[in-house]
Amino acid sequence: MAQIAILGAGMVGICTALALQERGHDCVVVDRRPPGSETSYGNAGIIQAEAVEPYALPVNPLLMLRMAFGWKNAVALHWPSLPRQFPALYSYWRSSAEAPLGKVIPVWRQLVAEAVPRHDALIGASGAGGLIRRDGYWDVHATEAGLASALREAERRRLHYGVDFEAADSDMLARAEPALRAKLPGAIHWTAPWTCVAPGQLVAAYADLFRTRGGRIVQGDAASLTQSGRGWRVGGEAAEHAVVALGPWSPELLKGLGYRVPMVRKRGYHLHYECGGGPGRPMLLADHSVVLSPMLAGLRIATAAELSTAAAAAHPAQLARGEAVARTMFQLGKAVEGAAWSGTRPCLPGMLPLVCKAPRHAGLWFHFGHGHQGFTLGPVTAERFARAFDGESGAIAGLDGGIS
Repeated sequence: MAQIAILGAGMVGICTALALQERGHDCVVVDRRPPGSETSYGNAGIIQAEAVEPYALPVNPLLMLRMAFGWKNAVALHWPSLPRQFPALYSYWRSSAEAPLGKVIPVWRQLVAEAVPRHDALIGASGAGGLIRRDGYWDVHATEAGLASALREAERRRLHYGVDFEAADSDMLARAEPALRAKLPGAIHWTAPWTCVAPGQLVAAYADLFRTRGGRIVQGDAASLTQSGRGWRVGGEAAEHAVVALGPWSPELLKGLGYRVPMVRKRGYHLHYECGGGPGRPMLLADHSVVLSPMLAGLRIATAAELSTAAAAAHPAQLARGEAVARTMFQLGKAVEGAAWSGTRPCLPGMLPLVCKAPRHAGLWFHFGHGHQGFTLGPVTAERFARAFDGESGAIAGLDGGIS
């Protein structure tokens, strides 16, 4: 039995602790905030079983340029921040080409295939079933041409990967969503994903399971991580091993230990609104790059990506556009909070999470960089991490990221 300190109490960190604990290890989770309070709290709440390919960048420069100037509300740029992000973005763009992406997809596809079963086991054990819906989400398009193109892509995924979906025309969508006020061409109903009405609470439920099984979660600053003899100290805790599972904060911590980990930081925003008659299941508005998610706190409008190192905006333009279109579709009330929540997706240029032993420090491990899918893949890579920790190196094949 090893003594292990896990740095980070998000979905990835808590699931890492659970997976190691299940194998008999003594684990303590260290974070400055309670479990599920940061990036894991702010997502759209979808366990994306249909996301069998990672989010690649368009390889067409003209399409990249359109996105840079606001096409489909997909990207917001803070131009002064780009020089700092450019090297990682350029690597990300190169990895999005057909040949390198073709090597990533088989690994990614297998990870995603394990997501729902892994979550299912934890949901059952933690008693969190009341937070989960098992009826997928809508992928909605505003034009007939856009819907037809999306259906062709969905059919390709069904043929290549076996991902199921249902096509809904305008009338079918209206019957399924009686509160919908706009007449739309139709939608794709992705049936395999599960959705969560309170992502932060789900992480907290997993954390409670970890505590019930004898684990400890303590408040502490990960920046205090130091080597101590043959082990590590962090936040007043001593352990033989330390696992860095800090999502977007991981590269900055590791810089102090001599590691350079390039990362694209995609900021996302959300805000909850009063909505007596919203969608029955989450709804991706593909032409506006926002997700409308029914949550316990209200209807959450979640945005796509902002590339910025500046301070987060209280009322970002991407969210304003999402709110405007949402008001044409549903009877939206006032915002529940006074300002938008902001969080950052930790996107590595190679598009796969980094799951490996540190090459130059004994007892130090890396587990971060899940991009858009930390909420989905946390339990999956955690289980693989635990197997690798116990000596099964093949469990994390392809996930070492070439770190040196």
